Amino acid sequence: MTLPRIVIERCHYLARCSQDAGAITRPFATDAMRCANELAGEWMREAGMAVRRDNVGNLIGRFEGIGDATLLLGSHLDSIRDAGKYDGPLGVNVAIAAVQRLHDQGRRLPFAIEVLGFADEEGLRFGSTYLGSRATAGTFDRADLDRVDADGVTMREAISAFGGDPDHLEDDRWQGGRLLGYCEVHIEQGPVLEERDLPVGVVSGIAAQERYSITFRGVAGHAGTVPMDRRHDALVAASLFIETAEGYAQWHEGLVATVGQLTVRPGAANVIPGEVTLTLDVRHAIDDELAVASSSLLAIASDIGKHRGIGVTTTKVSEHRAVRCDPLLVSLMSRAIADSGIPVAALASGAGHDAVAMSELTEVAMLFVRCKRGVSHNPAESVTTEDVAVAIDVLTRFLELLAAPTSA
Repeated sequence: MTLPRIVIERCHYLARCSQDAGAITRPFATDAMRCANELAGEWMREAGMAVRRDNVGNLIGRFEGIGDATLLLGSHLDSIRDAGKYDGPLGVNVAIAAVQRLHDQGRRLPFAIEVLGFADEEGLRFGSTYLGSRATAGTFDRADLDRVDADGVTMREAISAFGGDPDHLEDDRWQGGRLLGYCEVHIEQGPVLEERDLPVGVVSGIAAQERYSITFRGVAGHAGTVPMDRRHDALVAASLFIETAEGYAQWHEGLVATVGQLTVRPGAANVIPGEVTLTLDVRHAIDDELAVASSSLLAIASDIGKHRGIGVTTTKVSEHRAVRCDPLLVSLMSRAIADSGIPVAALASGAGHDAVAMSELTEVAMLFVRCKRGVSHNPAESVTTEDVAVAIDVLTRFLELLAAPTSA
């Protein structure tokens, strides 16, 4: 079986590692993640790598080189709820395949390669993204250890149950000497490559992102006895904000704003909603533009609350500045694409990736792979064997170019 077919098959095997029957759901520090680590760890060993797992649960495979430097490759192995097969696992498996090719050829590069299968990028279980890559980058926030999942389990307890030591997460920071950078292969999660009929593209940068929790507090009351003109309906206020936020983003080029979660209390059919908590995700490629947009949207929420007699409180959940991919690594990736006979397309990423957290540690680069119809975070995610073959070839050529004396 060819390497591209093996990569596709392995993504399908990982899809079986799920806590939900009939759907892919692989949260941080669960039996489903343990299953994924065991499979991917075995594939790393087959490719000649020494394999270990750190305290936060990252899977790490090391392929030794003949120099003192190291290049990091990888992506994440966790998923959202009811996910597709390729968001995250494709990047891990393409990286393993590139190392497998070197191993089969008996080649060693002037640098070591570490393939990282990050334990949590999506934040499904505890609502805090990039747990794995932040631990590797040395930016893990220990306050996150007190976060609680839906079953009342703290992150500290989950890490311990998974076999890690939450008191020694600082040891997870990469300490292996000189780094050449971090490179991540990922499905595009957008339609640009498909529209241009291109199998891959190089990423120029990653958009800035802010995420908020906004609570509207009104007054709960009987649905049949409180007159319409005396109500303080928190859900109506929240609905007005959701619609206004959509319109605001539509009128500002390059801005996206999303309300993805909504909790209504008390949540009874015959009770006026007294409290609504929602999430607001705001992104833009330019940091200053994002700051203006976020400030404006929060002000809009406050104004809606004042107009309707509703209390509004906001909490910033996370903040990530825009990331520019390293010019040298981008140029080498672009050359690798061109050497494969493919026109070079540079794309900005609206989605966040582990490369965001890793940029705090080292230079980063990304290679996007065409995804059918741009569908992502959905069971319909789809890539072709032919495009995966290109991705493996490009990543392999990228490694060769990085190993050339002129790239040092």
